[in-house]
Amino acid sequence: MSKHVAVLMGGWSNEREVSLRSGTACADALERQGYRVTRIDVERDIANVLQALRPDVACNLLHGSPGEDGTIQGILEILQIPYTHSGVLASALAMQKDTAKLVMQAAGVPVPEGRVVARGDAARDHVLLRPYVIKPVAEGSSVGVFIVTEQHSHPPQELTRPDWSYGEQVLVERYIPGKELTCAVLGDKSLDVIEIVAATRFYDYEAKYAPGGSRHLLPAPISPFVYQEARRLALKAHRALGCRGVSRADFRYDERSPGTEGLFCLEVNTQPGMTETSLVPELAAYAGMTFDELVRWMVEDASLNR
Repeated sequence: MSKHVAVLMGGWSNEREVSLRSGTACADALERQGYRVTRIDVERDIANVLQALRPDVACNLLHGSPGEDGTIQGILEILQIPYTHSGVLASALAMQKDTAKLVMQAAGVPVPEGRVVARGDAARDHVLLRPYVIKPVAEGSSVGVFIVTEQHSHPPQELTRPDWSYGEQVLVERYIPGKELTCAVLGDKSLDVIEIVAATRFYDYEAKYAPGGSRHLLPAPISPFVYQEARRLALKAHRALGCRGVSRADFRYDERSPGTEGLFCLEVNTQPGMTETSLVPELAAYAGMTFDELVRWMVEDASLNR
């Protein structure tokens, strides 16, 4: 009998639309391969829905909360439904950017210097020397990110808006000029490295998900030493945070620095996008794995106690 897979997508985070696209692409891939698939647009009654459905596996394609922060993972553990991607702790840890940075740094993964401040303080005055980056502590897809340059005499006043929905604390980091790199980890192996050349100022939400929003250079045109160091650090960060299944580490690389000194890990994504413009499927294809094979691998890799 074919395995029954519940594909979890949608949800209520700021990344809902991308999640629906990821989920649809993966559900289609599983159906092509003969799996029995139930597509679930996740709402707050998800525990009841899963309890009634009792699938063999949950394929988690939720981005942001509750799919990326350990919440859905906890529900799946309680219901004893094997699931894809990282477990409760790794998901919660990687989503909390400031804590994740401490763990990565302790493991020897270089991260940009920075600190967490109240959004009101970040809006009132420059809390770091320019240029610097302001980002929400726990959002994905570059939502709510600002780059403050020497040309900006004041910090972004959007931080004070009454409809600001990205939390009261923000992470302020030194801006690393240079290249945007990313590397995926599949199981216990790091894949190749892509350089992302955004059509906009940086790899923001539009660049990630709009057709033509960015160009992906694969393999990244960087020195072999830096290339292999990015692969090594992606796997090191994945292991330090306790990730499972598929993850993707994002880097900045300042080419003006000697050797590999200009390479910094920005974050690890435990629920990377699986849309037609997404990076992980592209990296898997470069390694000789079709999209269908990648999705099948994820589902067959599913377990509890992740």
